Amino acid sequence: MESYRMGSFRGSMRRSVSSWRASSASEVFGRSGREEDDEEALKWAALERLPTYDRMRRGIIAGTPGGPQEIDIEGLGFQERKNLLERLVRTAEEDNERFLLKLRNRMERVGIDNPTIEVRFENLKIDAEAYVGNRGLPTFTNFFVNKILALLSSLHIVPSGKRPISILHDITGIIKPCRMTLLLGPPGSGKTSLLLALAGKLDSSLKVSGRVTYNGHGMEEFVPQRTSAYIGQNDLHIGEMTVRETLTFSARCQGVGTRYEMLTELSRREKEANIKPDPDIDVYMKAISVEGQETVVTDYILKILGLDICADTMVGDAMIRGISGGQKKRVTTGEMLVGPAKALFMDEISTGLDSSTTYQIVNSLRQSVHILGGTAVIALLQPAPETYDLFDDIILLSDGQVVYQGPRENVLEFFESMGFKCPERKGVADFLQEVTSRKDQHQYWARKNEPYSYVSVNEFSEAFQSFHVGRKLADELATPFDRSRNHPAALTTSDFGIGKMELLKTNISREWLLMKRNSFVYIFKIAQLIILGAIAMTVFLRTKMHHDTVEDGVIYLGAMFIGLVTHLFNGFAELAMSVAKLPVFYKQRDLRFYPSWAYGLPTWILKIPISFLECAVWIVLTYYVIGFDPNIERFFRHYLLLVLVSQMAPGFSASCCSWKGDGCCRYIWLLCTACALGSWWLPHITLKNQELVDLGLLGLSLNVCA
Repeated sequence: MESYRMGSFRGSMRRSVSSWRASSASEVFGRSGREEDDEEALKWAALERLPTYDRMRRGIIAGTPGGPQEIDIEGLGFQERKNLLERLVRTAEEDNERFLLKLRNRMERVGIDNPTIEVRFENLKIDAEAYVGNRGLPTFTNFFVNKILALLSSLHIVPSGKRPISILHDITGIIKPCRMTLLLGPPGSGKTSLLLALAGKLDSSLKVSGRVTYNGHGMEEFVPQRTSAYIGQNDLHIGEMTVRETLTFSARCQGVGTRYEMLTELSRREKEANIKPDPDIDVYMKAISVEGQETVVTDYILKILGLDICADTMVGDAMIRGISGGQKKRVTTGEMLVGPAKALFMDEISTGLDSSTTYQIVNSLRQSVHILGGTAVIALLQPAPETYDLFDDIILLSDGQVVYQGPRENVLEFFESMGFKCPERKGVADFLQEVTSRKDQHQYWARKNEPYSYVSVNEFSEAFQSFHVGRKLADELATPFDRSRNHPAALTTSDFGIGKMELLKTNISREWLLMKRNSFVYIFKIAQLIILGAIAMTVFLRTKMHHDTVEDGVIYLGAMFIGLVTHLFNGFAELAMSVAKLPVFYKQRDLRFYPSWAYGLPTWILKIPISFLECAVWIVLTYYVIGFDPNIERFFRHYLLLVLVSQMAPGFSASCCSWKGDGCCRYIWLLCTACALGSWWLPHITLKNQELVDLGLLGLSLNVCA
C-alpha cells in the first residue's frame, strides 16, 4: 500500500513536471509569436499614418527570416517578387482560384464592387466588296486597272467590278458579365468578324450597320480598343525580345487603368473600419497598381499560362530560334491579359496547343471571369469535351447567322426539338459545328419514323426565335440597359494607358534593347565603311586636288558621289529589320499601345549617334587622303552633309516600307526612286582658271569659268 502511494506520488510529480515543461514551452513559443504579431501590428500602424501617396508605395512582407519587414513597392527585386508569387500562387492549377477569392473578399469586406461590362449587339450586319477571280490577284496590271476603275467608280462613270459579300446577317445578342461564352462555328461563318465588331476593330472599308453597346453606351462614347482586349489568331511578336520582355512592354504600354484609384479608396475604407488586410495580398495589389512595377503582373501571367519555364527565352522568328508555336500562342494571349481590360475577345487561342494546356488556360480565365466579374468571348474550333464544359453560354454561328445563343445546358435540347440528337460518344462541340452542314447533318437525324430533309441555317435561326431560350433573350433585349448601373471605372475614355512622356521612354528603352540585340548589324556597317573608305582612298589617292580641266571636275564629282552614295545605301541596310517589325507596329498601334510618333521618334533619336560615328569614320579616312580643301570649315561642312544623308536614308526607306497600301504601289515607288538616283548626269562644261563657284554644301571648290 505504501509502495503504491509512493508510485502515485512519483507519477504525479512526473506529470506536474511534464505539464510545467509543456506550459513553459508553449508560453515561450507563444510569446515569440505574439511578439512577432505585435511587431507587425506596430509596423502596420506606422504604415497607416503615412500620407496616401507614400502608403500606396509601402508594404509589409511577412515570413522573412528577420520577421516582418517594411518594403518599398517600387523597389521590389526579382527574388522578392518570386517569393511573393510563390506564397500566393505556388501551383497555378490549385492555388489560383483561392488567390482570386482573396482579392475579391478584400474588396467585398468594405463594399467595393468590381466593374463589369455587358456587351450587346443589335441588328449587326457586315458586308464587304472584293474583286474575285484574276482581278483579285496583286499583279502589276491589276494594280493600275483597279485604281483607275476605283477612280471612275467614285465619279459614277463605270461600276467598280467588285462583288458584294455578306459576312454577318442582321444578328442580335447579349454577352453577359461573369459568364464564359464560347463562340462556335465552321470556318467562314463570321466568328472573327463578330469578335472584331465587338472589340471595335473592324476595318473601315467594310460596310457595317447595327449597334454595339457596352453597358448601354455606344462605341463613340468611350475607347473600345482600351476598354476591351482583342486577341487575334496571328502571333505577331518581335523575335529578338524574350517572353518576359514582350509581356512587360505590353503591360507598361497598357498601364494600370483604374487600379490605383480603386486601391486608394479600398485603403481609405479599410483604415476607417480598422481592417488589417493580408500582407501578401496588400503588397501584390499595390505592386500591380503602381506604374513602374509591371513585372509583378507579368510574372503572375507567366505562371498562370505556364510560360515561366521559357520566360527568359527569345520569342524567335524565321531567322532566330526561339520558343515553340504553342508557347508563342500563349504569349499572344498573355500580351493582352497583363493589361487592365475587363472584356476579352479571343479568336482561336488554342491553335497549336494540346488539350491539357488549353484546358488549363481556359480554366484560369474562367476563374478570373467568375470571381472578378470579367466578360469573355472565346472562339474555339474543336474544343475538347472537358474544355467545352467550362463555358456557361454558347453562341453558334453558321453562314453569318446566329443559330443558337444561350446557356450551354439548353443547346442540345434545342436541336433535339428540331429532330437532331448528339450521339453519346460524340463531342458536343463537334456535333454543333456539323449539325448545320449539308454534308454531315443527316447522320444526326433522330426521328427515324419521319423522312429526313435538310434543315437550312435560316430554318434553325427562325426556330430559335420561338424556342424558350430565344424568347427569353428577346425579352432581355427589349429592356434597355440601365445606364445608372454602369460602374464609373468600367469604360475607358483615354486614348492611351500612360502619359506621352512615359510612352516615349518605354519605346526608347525597347528600341535601345533591340539595338543592343542587333549590335552585329551596326558593327558590320562600320566595318563595311572602313573597307569602302580604303577603296576610295586608293582610287582617289592624291595630296591635292587640281581644278584646271574637265577631267579634274569629273574626279571631284566622282569622289563626292562615292561618299554620298555609300552613306545613302549604308542606311538601307536596316530596311529588312524595319519591314520585319511593321506587322508588330500595326498591331500594337491599333490596340492603342502607343501612337505612331512614339514608335518613330525613338528610332530616329537613337540612330543619330550612330550616324555621327559612321560619318566620322568615313571622313577621317578619306577627306585629306583624297585631297579635298584642307580648310577645317569645309571639313565640317562635308561632315554635316554626310550626317544628313545618313539620317535621310533610313528614314526614307522606312517611309516607303511603312506606306500602308498595296505592295505593288510600294515597289513602284521604290523603283522610281532608284531610277531617280541613277539618273545623275554631268553636263559638258569648260573649265578656266579665273572664276570660282563655291559648292559650299558639298565641301568642294571648283574654278569654273563660262
